[in-house]
Amino acid sequence: MRYRPFFIHRPLSPLILPELSHEWKTGLSLAWSGYIAVLSVWIVMQKRAPVSTMSWILSLALLPFAGFVIYYFLGPQRLKKQRLKRLRSRAIAQAPADVATLREAAERAPPALRQMAALGTAACGLPVSSATAADLLSGGASTFDAIFEAISGARDHIHLEYYIFEPDTIGTALRELLVERARAGVTVRLLLDALGSKRIGRKFMAPMHAAGIQIALFHDTRIGRRLRPVTNYRTHRKIVVCDGRIGFTGGVNITDDEDRRVRPDAYHDVHLRIEGSAVRWLQTTFLEDWTYATGEDPRRMDEAIDRLLPRLPAEEGAGDIPVQIITSGPDSGLEAIHRMHVAAIHSAAQRAWLTTPYFVPGEPALMALTSAALRGVDVRLLVPRRSDSLIVSAAARSYYDELIAAGVKIWEYKARMLHSKTLVVDDNCAMIGTANFDNRSFRLNFEVSAVIYGPALAKPLAAQFETDLHSAAAVRANRKRSFLPQLGDATARLFSPLL
Repeated sequence: MRYRPFFIHRPLSPLILPELSHEWKTGLSLAWSGYIAVLSVWIVMQKRAPVSTMSWILSLALLPFAGFVIYYFLGPQRLKKQRLKRLRSRAIAQAPADVATLREAAERAPPALRQMAALGTAACGLPVSSATAADLLSGGASTFDAIFEAISGARDHIHLEYYIFEPDTIGTALRELLVERARAGVTVRLLLDALGSKRIGRKFMAPMHAAGIQIALFHDTRIGRRLRPVTNYRTHRKIVVCDGRIGFTGGVNITDDEDRRVRPDAYHDVHLRIEGSAVRWLQTTFLEDWTYATGEDPRRMDEAIDRLLPRLPAEEGAGDIPVQIITSGPDSGLEAIHRMHVAAIHSAAQRAWLTTPYFVPGEPALMALTSAALRGVDVRLLVPRRSDSLIVSAAARSYYDELIAAGVKIWEYKARMLHSKTLVVDDNCAMIGTANFDNRSFRLNFEVSAVIYGPALAKPLAAQFETDLHSAAAVRANRKRSFLPQLGDATARLFSPLL
């Protein structure tokens, strides 16, 4: 008889293999179910918008275990950032003339504007202040010229906070100017977003360090710096404060991409220069971000504040331009800038003209725009024909039909990349700042905007809007588009809560 080893005996083979296969299937099913359950509980406990929560759960459920890594690095989370209550109290105490002047202005202001100001104060904690000057700067060239002039005239301190600071022509020129001021005895603090300014290296910063310039990075992107990375939470703010008396904010970063003297195809952008007591709130915002980024121990904040507070300006009398600095970020769930946009559009009686490079509105913002148009307000939207994000551009186009159907007029800026972030409401309210009209700016980034009540900025900003329309094309309701582009836009819209 021929010998056959037992381990290849045919009757046993079908008994063993199916049993092992079933065990593996059961184990994998249990592991998968546990993974989805844990991940879902984690996401649900963030208590975010239902649509955003479901989008994350469904998206990550399709990515076995890799979804956990994605959510760990990029998923929403609550951040705690120390507010310097003593600093804010001292800054308020320095403004008695503001209080008296603004009380008189409030009595003459429409109720809707008074409610907006109260909303801004409640949502971010910064009151209405005043400026002696509020100048609209159109284009990177005029913005850089004004910033360089203010820095050259600084005698005490210069504070800068930027999302993007490139080591290119304009970045190098600014570095050399800061080095010169630092060597002249001016205190210079430079706060840069670690991701947006990732091209700034040690070699570029060496002259600044040698001159005594203090440099800090916001949310270092290196793994291991935090228990859970904060890669998705950036400071998108652009702030310059010189001697506490001149301040700048708006959309212009430090890069040749914003300067037509260097690049003919540079972004089209606007910025704001203000003087007067309102600058103290840009100063306060910077100091809070600086303290957060440098890791100052909150228990020793009194000492730090004592060093920084003397650099705030003494009260020199109120200006006649009411200004409110609004800040928002993932450290607060109140979404102050988002709320102010929605409130301003709801308050519109004649016009609401919005300019933004990234248009991905949530339901409240979309409802505000369409409701204003339906009640007869002249609602206009100016966006780039093609932004530097294809998926965001596609998602924006998916909203056109319902906006146009409600009466919103849409233009696509075609000359260059449009980067301005502004809103004009009637003749008495204007907003300009760093926030785009999308979920990322309203909820994920640290942003800052200036609301100027009255005609001081509303008129020039409206004139700039009309000038920009000369380089734009109107989007028609009956435009013809093939099926595939429409499908692409609709698909991109599904990711709106995550953009």
